[in-house]
Amino acid sequence: MGNNILKSAERKLTLLGYAINTQRSYLHYLNLFSNHFKSEDVGTITQERIESYLYDMVKTKNFSYSAQSQFINAIKFYYEKVLGKPKIVYDLPRPKRPKTLPKVMSKNEVYKLLSIISNIKHKAILHIIYSGGLRLGELLNLKIVDIDSDRMLIHIRGGKGKKDRTTILGKTCLLVLRDYYQSYKPNVWLFESIKEGKQYSAKSVQNIFKANLKKAGISKPFTVHSLRHSFATHLLEQGINLRYIQELLGHSSSKTTEIYTHVSTKNLQNIITPADIIFSDKEKINE
Repeated sequence: MGNNILKSAERKLTLLGYAINTQRSYLHYLNLFSNHFKSEDVGTITQERIESYLYDMVKTKNFSYSAQSQFINAIKFYYEKVLGKPKIVYDLPRPKRPKTLPKVMSKNEVYKLLSIISNIKHKAILHIIYSGGLRLGELLNLKIVDIDSDRMLIHIRGGKGKKDRTTILGKTCLLVLRDYYQSYKPNVWLFESIKEGKQYSAKSVQNIFKANLKKAGISKPFTVHSLRHSFATHLLEQGINLRYIQELLGHSSSKTTEIYTHVSTKNLQNIITPADIIFSDKEKINE
């Protein structure tokens, strides 16, 4: 029964064009679900029993916000998209998304990170993520033809939400990419694994980032995605209109982009704390 559920779900996910990471996540949770109800016909399981199962799993596994939502979405996908049942609203409180601000690197930290990298392929990978504000998946899906050196643009095809967009290609990044290309001569994908014709892996990029972050002496809990956050925040601090930043990042809603106004420190750095004014005035009086 479990294998049938996974096979039918995988086929539907592929046909509907779901992202690879989403497919893996849904199949993981559907595997847990099918193992729990392995001796039953899942098509006859009542909504109450599914809710009870979800509640127990969420409570005992201490899932994160993202994991809980993905678990619920995976089950909804199977019943609604695979079995063709009506849309179901499970009586299960979804966790509230944590209101955390993006982790942004300073320009000096980005410079230290990118300057410390000796491997030209690794340098090119992290350079283009920051230079164009790319998501990790978008980087991995880049093909050689997506780099437009004449117009200094990077073409993102099938980004989040299956949307195409264009972002900027920096002059420094182009020089790094040219050095990388001369050394590695990729065939189709801009960044390929050691297996010819295969895409580079997300895990490899994450390992590159962590290793060089440590090498640069940066101990803050940054991730690869911090480079994208930093790109957006630094553009905002340069005075670039939020609307343009939204287009470069590929955000559907301006509200998503507006979060960077909360992490930009440009205006904050111009504010003088009252403590400095008080002590400065006192010192003047005592002179």
